[in-house]
Amino acid sequence: MKTIELAAHGPVIPVIVLQRLEDAVPLARALVAGGVRVLEVTLRTPAALACMEAIAREVPQAIVGAGTVRSADDARAALRAGCRFAVSPGYTPEVGQACRDIGLPLLPGVATASEVMQANADGYRFLKFFPATAAGGVPMLKALAGPFPDVVFCPTGGITLQTAPDFLALPNVAVCGGSWLTPADATDAGDWGRITALAREAAALRPG
Repeated sequence: MKTIELAAHGPVIPVIVLQRLEDAVPLARALVAGGVRVLEVTLRTPAALACMEAIAREVPQAIVGAGTVRSADDARAALRAGCRFAVSPGYTPEVGQACRDIGLPLLPGVATASEVMQANADGYRFLKFFPATAAGGVPMLKALAGPFPDVVFCPTGGITLQTAPDFLALPNVAVCGGSWLTPADATDAGDWGRITALAREAAALRPG
């Protein structure tokens, strides 16, 4: 699989932080029920890898990936957990090489033109623009389109249901990432119906 293929499954990839293993499968099922199949589970908690493994095993409709991949060890652990892609907050050649070595598709993070060039030099043309809002948002992506007409972005960071259509309207944006689909209070309360409703809203987004 190429990471650009993830965009074919819908306009938003949820950025998920899971604190408890018992929440992983019901959360994933709630998102899939709302039409969101591509799930980025971040490596930000001790439970993250076990959560990825549980989703990969028990929710076959989901395409689970690991977020916050910062090292070769992270990439290898994600693959062992059953992840089908990796997302990094930034980019280093070491992480890129590790993912190529093990056959794990990588969506690398960039925030500047220099970082775009570094990722391009290693063969990456579909990039995560992070942190999207703090790094310049829509105007920055419009500016990057000039020197990088062959690069496609997944902006992530600070995007909301209200602002996502502005990003998705850009020709160089294929999909965006968002944490608003899985609010912590809904996860903590086991309010899976609310998460399904948020997923359904996100899946229906169209460019503004």
